[in-house]
Amino acid sequence: MAKWGEGDPRWIVEQRADATNVNNWHWTERDASNWSTEKLKGLFLEVRVENEEGACEVTEVSKLDGEASINNRKGKLIFFYEWNVKLSWTGTSKSGVKYKGHVEIPNLSDENDVDEIEISISLAKDEPDTNLMVLMKQEGMKKIRNAMSTYISTLKTEFTQGMILPTVNGEQTEPAPQLVAKTEDHKTTASTVTAAPESKPIGVKIPTCKISLKDTFLTSPEELYRVFTTQELVQAFTHAPAIIEADKGGKFHLLDGSVSGKFIDLVPEKQIVMKWRFKSWPSGHFATVTLNFTDKGGETEVRLEGKGIPSSEEERTKQGWQRYYFEGIKQTFGYGARLF
Repeated sequence: MAKWGEGDPRWIVEQRADATNVNNWHWTERDASNWSTEKLKGLFLEVRVENEEGACEVTEVSKLDGEASINNRKGKLIFFYEWNVKLSWTGTSKSGVKYKGHVEIPNLSDENDVDEIEISISLAKDEPDTNLMVLMKQEGMKKIRNAMSTYISTLKTEFTQGMILPTVNGEQTEPAPQLVAKTEDHKTTASTVTAAPESKPIGVKIPTCKISLKDTFLTSPEELYRVFTTQELVQAFTHAPAIIEADKGGKFHLLDGSVSGKFIDLVPEKQIVMKWRFKSWPSGHFATVTLNFTDKGGETEVRLEGKGIPSSEEERTKQGWQRYYFEGIKQTFGYGARLF
């Protein structure tokens, strides 16, 4: 893996307040090594397990060698991390006898899933056998994997904030705290069509309606589909933490829980069907939202069909999708204007 700072300087652009890295075209790098060191130490030192035999806990991070960095190229975040970890643990039996041991994680890296990372747990030299080893190898190992999973998740959410620079007239846009309708006028090429309210209720018994939106993005269906289904990219255009499980039946949470739902069907580059709701809607009520992607030769047309929208939320929902999804994507990734 390339060391931090060794990237080709012709492709590396400094993070600048004036958003010179227009549309995130150039390769930008952020060193995450120091942050990762402190984060991993804190997470590993929180590992503690207990049962009827006694308790075990990680008492020291004796070795933490490696590096981590994040790269942004054309709005795509690429994560690199590779760590060699050694931990010390102490077990205390119910009778008060103490035992010492070690944990070795030789390759915590982006090349392996968390469940595939090798973890070796052993007793220190000359320590007698103890049932606490079973506790540490079973429950302790689970806690250690959870710590690694938390590190990776946090690296891809908290530490990436600002990596993909939204550009509007050369200035960075402010985060949108929640998905709500606003009264300002916004220039858009999208056309909207709204059907009359349905008489049939969806979920709970409330009046509902349909909404339709159409917009065009200057990118391929493949890239646009990725933007809607990749957690890091969703966080980039919403400017807030998100959870995206892009599989059939997978759940999603956006904008600190203001928007949630699950994926009903996913056809790469073609269609996304989801159950979708605002947090403020009646409990248990979801709309069905379908996004269809059509290749228009160098650009992609998206048609949104929403069914089961509470009638009182019609305008708020349309404006929310238009402003925080469609316009947010265009401003963040540069899909709304041609560059000559």
